[in-house]
Amino acid sequence: MRTLRTAPGPLPLVAGLVALLVASPLVFVGLQAAQAGGDTAHRLLARPVVGTLLWHTVALTTVVTAGTLVLGFAAAYLVERTDLPGRRAWTVALAMPLAVPEFVHGYSWVSLFPQVQGYWGAVLVMTSSLYPLVFLPVAATLRHADASAEEVARSLGRGRLATLWRVTLPLTRPALAGGALLVSLYLLGEYGAFAMLRYTTFATAIYNEYQTSFDMASASLLTLALVGLALLLVALDARAARRGRVVREGTTGRGCAPAALGRWKPVAAGALAVVVGVTLGVPVFALVHWLVRGSSTTLPSASIVTETATTLGYALSSAAVATAAAVPVALYSWRRPTRLARTVERAAYLTRALPGIAVALSVVFFAIRYAQPLYQQPSLLVAGYVVLFFPLALTSVRASLAHVPHGVEDVARSLGVRRIMVLGRVTLPLILPGLGAAFAMVTLTASTELTATLLLRPTGTETLATQFWVYTTGLSYGAAAPYAAVMVALSVPAVLMLTRRTLGTRATAPREN
Repeated sequence: MRTLRTAPGPLPLVAGLVALLVASPLVFVGLQAAQAGGDTAHRLLARPVVGTLLWHTVALTTVVTAGTLVLGFAAAYLVERTDLPGRRAWTVALAMPLAVPEFVHGYSWVSLFPQVQGYWGAVLVMTSSLYPLVFLPVAATLRHADASAEEVARSLGRGRLATLWRVTLPLTRPALAGGALLVSLYLLGEYGAFAMLRYTTFATAIYNEYQTSFDMASASLLTLALVGLALLLVALDARAARRGRVVREGTTGRGCAPAALGRWKPVAAGALAVVVGVTLGVPVFALVHWLVRGSSTTLPSASIVTETATTLGYALSSAAVATAAAVPVALYSWRRPTRLARTVERAAYLTRALPGIAVALSVVFFAIRYAQPLYQQPSLLVAGYVVLFFPLALTSVRASLAHVPHGVEDVARSLGVRRIMVLGRVTLPLILPGLGAAFAMVTLTASTELTATLLLRPTGTETLATQFWVYTTGLSYGAAAPYAAVMVALSVPAVLMLTRRTLGTRATAPREN
């Protein structure tokens, strides 16, 4: 009997088409850069400013990534491996800076402390805002890891520091590598925070080239260099993952008894309080300060309602399209775990390595060259959001399919149910929570997007992020505060859901006799 795994159908074609469309920005950037010609490309890329941009980007990425690794691992270790009181509250507080967009972090620091600018200002602000990307996966690894290896090390006479260095740290290496990759990719594509901190990187230079001179060729060549850096990071991460693979056999998920901090407990709590105060307290204080003070407020009474409705309209539309498009790709790789299916799925993940500004420029190039009537239309902004956040939707849908028994669709087919009815009456209801999670994640992430929105928004359209940007560039911090507050409020549920899904239930620690 032919099953849904072997029966022919349109699913491979649909999944391949979706993956091709999602990954197409890379092709469009390459086409645009190729039009410049060899001599022009050499002249543009040989400019001294390109070397400066490369140095700025690499230096910042290296230091911030190292800082987030140290901060994220230390915080996760204190929360998950010690007897620090209030661990649940610390976990939420340490993850919550993710609810504040990077450009709002920059606004908070610059509006309160104007001297926070340049390289070290960027290091401070980006480390503060991005370390949860390391903290969450490391904390999840420590929470669910089997304690036997650490207990064996202690039973062999290793001290706490030696066990931490030789056992615990290698155990979290995959989580550290994944977090470092996410931090690096965020840094490559960030524009708003660096523009506010007056620190020039590839992303800020690309935006300025396009906005000031509308020089698509130069902007595309710089974008191609940025994409090259992103792909290099992805390749390094894949190589590190192969060489540093952690194999655990026969694990039981038994929790580890927390280490007693003793007289160091107040010191540890104080250190975490400083981290939370700097990374979350400063943005919250800045928003409250400017909301209450509001001396520079020029906010029309109904403006924020209009911008919120516009933002949610675009975000909800993008989430619906991205979630629907993720279903055939996830379903194809789940039903048929072949090399072709894995290739299609990985191609759809390619945009994870593309900065927002690269996606925006590719969409602009496509519209100008092949679809002129669509240029600066709402559909192009939705398309940009779908490409940018498609991996989020695909991850959620794929994870929910992993919990569906493979034979359940074939049982329905054996009872005479048609293929399309199996999808509608069996498969989709079973993955409904995953579809909801995908929809929520894309909605909430798209509602705070800035860089692509600045390039793709229709003329005269303002979202929360762009209106916030208009006021902050004019130094009207009081007028910008309500828009930032709404964006943060919209992001809090997503961070709570992400924290809950990432950490799950704590493994049971062994009882001491």
